[in-house]
Amino acid sequence: MANDNAPFGAQESSLFGGKMLTGGGESDGELERVVQWFEAAGGDLENRFSSVMRQSLDEVLDGQRTGRYDVSELEKTEKTYLGTKVEIVCRAQFGFPRGAKMDYRVAGAEVDSKFSLSGKWMIPSEALGHICLLMCANDKRSSFSVGVVRIGEHVLTEGKNKDGKRHISSAGQRYIKWLCKDGVLQENLLLGLDTATLSRVMSAPAGQSRVDQLFRCVQGRVIDRNAVLTTGKQLDAPKRVRDSRRRLAREGVVVLGHQNDSPRVSHALGLPVAEKGTWVAARLVPAPTAPRLDSRRRVTIEGIDYVVAQSGEPPVPAPRIRY
Repeated sequence: MANDNAPFGAQESSLFGGKMLTGGGESDGELERVVQWFEAAGGDLENRFSSVMRQSLDEVLDGQRTGRYDVSELEKTEKTYLGTKVEIVCRAQFGFPRGAKMDYRVAGAEVDSKFSLSGKWMIPSEALGHICLLMCANDKRSSFSVGVVRIGEHVLTEGKNKDGKRHISSAGQRYIKWLCKDGVLQENLLLGLDTATLSRVMSAPAGQSRVDQLFRCVQGRVIDRNAVLTTGKQLDAPKRVRDSRRRLAREGVVVLGHQNDSPRVSHALGLPVAEKGTWVAARLVPAPTAPRLDSRRRVTIEGIDYVVAQSGEPPVPAPRIRY
């Protein structure tokens, strides 16, 4: 974890290639230190912020209990709380101490956390003069952005809402120093499924039958733990997966994980290789005896060559794989 006393380079930020200016044109050394702090924080900054957004969205959706996977299904109060959740998860990810007036203290500066689903941040009057860490996420597009800006009159709209909050204006957005612009948000599998596939998955009764249907209908793609929990509305995703392996074996469906023989089988067949907490399903059939007439990739399991089944090929029992 990075800490508030991390060292910083003496040069200007290489991320933006120049001094950071306020509306009056003077350099803002405090803002520059905050950006340099993030540059020096270690790890892949895009992946770390992506993890913050994904965890926050999933925890507020609470798919395991509610079956929800789309933020449009959230209540108004839940959407408001989402900003608080992002603030909390972001603090844990980067180890920020609490500020005296704002949410965080970063490189000695008071920094406020602001999250928006639309990229239209609402700024309260008490943030005027302070630095804000601006975060937004679009789950349908699997994208997010994070930037920092010093809040001043030059970045805000004139009009206020009934709570006295103002938006960052179109002209004011040019003062945002982007840490991640249009970064890749970890995929929300269920939200990204086409309507027909999602309908087939959700047509099964909630529970193990629906998890089976997920692996039956969504093959050759990485399926994450949250998708399993949301689909089944049950605890213990690994157990749900183990049960699906047993129940789908007679249909020829294998559910590959991250250990033992699974990576080898995935590599050989040209399938995505699952990481811990994810799985990849595929229906296998014995390979044709004339390989020159069939270009599909093959894997040998217990002395028999298998390929990923094509539509129309009759199911055969799945080979035994050491999962």
